[in-house]
Parts: sequence; structure tokens; C-alpha cells
Amino acid sequence: MKRTVIAALCLSFAYALAIPAFAEDKPAAKPAKAATAKPAQAKAQAKPDKPAEKSPEPQFAPQAAPAAAPAKPAAEAALAKPPAPLTREEALKRADAFLNASPVLSADFVQMNGDGKRAEGKLVVHRPGRMRFEYARPSTMEVVSDGEMVAVRDHKLNTQDLYFINQTPLKFLLKEKINLDNDVNVQTVVSDDSGTTIAFEDKTTFGGTSRIKLIFDSKTFQLKQWEVTDPQGFETLVTLFNIERMKAPDPTIFTVKR
Repeated sequence: MKRTVIAALCLSFAYALAIPAFAEDKPAAKPAKAATAKPAQAKAQAKPDKPAEKSPEPQFAPQAAPAAAPAKPAAEAALAKPPAPLTREEALKRADAFLNASPVLSADFVQMNGDGKRAEGKLVVHRPGRMRFEYARPSTMEVVSDGEMVAVRDHKLNTQDLYFINQTPLKFLLKEKINLDNDVNVQTVVSDDSGTTIAFEDKTTFGGTSRIKLIFDSKTFQLKQWEVTDPQGFETLVTLFNIERMKAPDPTIFTVKR
């Protein structure tokens, strides 16, 4: 559990006519004229009734073709197109802008470990250097950084393990000024409709090389998730909710007793 806390959660702060039918009944034929019998001496039979003249069919003007739909305004047509993927430089610039927008950050988080275990809690950051992960019950873990040291506490066991801040993946995220392109070894930047993922590695973390992915929202570019693979290959995914950037936290929550 401690390995998971150090490798993953220390990273947390930081991202659907027919034409109307007409009756076709033909007009009724005019009644036939009754035959008039000729005198008997004519020896001629009465002529057969003359068929009634057929009334002309009603004539309807051909239906006009439906009018063509008006062309969409250029602005509307542009909105219908999916946004072009960000370039590497644009994505890194927007990530830096979010991370540097405020020195304070608080968020709720949900952590999913590679073994299927789930945990949640509250994250608070105050740059430079200060950070606190407070796990909700039933977990008894807590991670606190005072700017120099990182303490991993287990309140159930009443233990505290200390690490130098530069041994953890969080060190670059707690800098006063963050520049991902300079601070870490960026390997890939992938931008699509689901978001932007920035993948990098850190060879100076405790125990060896860690691989880290920061995942930013496609619209707001808030940091919404991160994924950490520690030196032993153990994966942890953390999702952030209810991010706030304005209220400064109580400085006493970052105290580390040596």
C-alpha cells in the first residue's frame, strides 16, 4: 500500500408527399337518351343508345420540387467539424497554463489500483512544495509534504515513513513554476476527442524509473486523471473531481513531524 501511495498519489494534483390524394372517381356518365321507336312501317329497329360522352380528367399542375435547404452559415459549418488535434507544443503549453494558473488546488479523488482495489479521499496542494492526500475511511493512510520531506502515515499502525521530495514523482508538480517540457522527459503527447494524454518517465523516483501519464479534459483542459506505473510495474489510476483553485488552505495541514 505504501508503494502505491508514493508512486501514484503523490502525483495527484496534477483533466449524440405524397401529393394529397385526389378522388379519381370519374364523373357519372350522363343518362342515356331513351330510344325513340320509329313507325312500324319503317321496319327498322331503334338505334342503340349513344354512349355518354366521357368527361375530361381533372388536370392538376405538376408539384414543384421542394426548395433546396439554405446553405449553413460558415460559422455553423465550422462548429460541425471536430477540432483539429493539438500539436505537441500546443498541448504542453495548455498543460503548463492549467498547472500554473493558481498556486492552490483542492479536489476529491478516486484511486483504482492494478489489483482492483478502490480508495478515495481529498487532495490539497499549495505550491511550492506543500501537498496533502487524505484518504477516506476505511483507509487509515495519509500523505503529507511540507516542501522538503514527504511523510507517509498509517494511523492504524501509528507509523510514519519519510522520503525526500526529490525521490517522489510529485517534485515537478510542486515547483513554483511548472514547465513540463523542461522538467520531465516527455515521451508522447496524444490529443483526441477524449482528451489529451501527456506521457513521460522519471528515472529519479524512489526504487527506479516510474512511467507517468497526465490526462487533461478535451474542452476545459483541466487535469482529470493520471496514471502511474511504478518501477515494479504496478499501475494506479486516479481520477479527480470537484477541482477548486481559489481558496488558500490552512498551512498547518502540511506539517511533517520529524
